[in-house]
Amino acid sequence: MITESKFNELVDETFTALEMALDEVDSDLDYETSGGVLTVVFENDSRLVFSRQPPTRQLWLAARSGGFHFAFDEEAGDWRDTREGQLFRPFVTEQMQVQGDVRFAWL
Repeated sequence: MITESKFNELVDETFTALEMALDEVDSDLDYETSGGVLTVVFENDSRLVFSRQPPTRQLWLAARSGGFHFAFDEEAGDWRDTREGQLFRPFVTEQMQVQGDVRFAWL
């Protein structure tokens, strides 16, 4: 398991990359980071909520389709869903399209 400081560094990097990609989206969405939580609000008022979970060293995502837990996969260089094995970045890209009708590219 990765150390807590490495975990926080990885989440910070992920949130920064996510925010930079969100700034490039050609859609009227809002996002806010506060207390280890990044919330994206779409035009249809639905939300994606990303939250860091230091005790489990996981990054959680709450979406309309459910709750997802991701652990960092060093080999893949991305977070991996602990149940289905999906990688975080392609999964988030898909959720942005499905939930918010937003074309999102940060692969």
